[in-house]
Amino acid sequence: MIAQHPDRDQILLENVLAALGNPLRLRIVGVLADGGEHNCGSILDDISKSTLTHHWRVLRDSGVIWQRPHGRENLLSLRRDDLEARFPGLLASVCGALTGR
Repeated sequence: MIAQHPDRDQILLENVLAALGNPLRLRIVGVLADGGEHNCGSILDDISKSTLTHHWRVLRDSGVIWQRPHGRENLLSLRRDDLEARFPGLLASVCGALTGR
């Protein structure tokens, strides 16, 4: 069972920044930045499942991603609209910095 996602007005800047402050989670955001949904097993190949599960939880609980069950997998996507409404330009800046690396 997947925990509740925070409502838009419950997304806090300090939680989002803490989630984005980890290099592995930034890599995940970079993959999800294409705007589509990705199954959790297709995002990063070189990381253990338990480690990725932890990072999905941090990103979900902070309000950065949506995670929804789909059969035996979970589909992940960025919460672009919610993050843009709460913190205009933040996600665009982060994604822009990722492509500039």
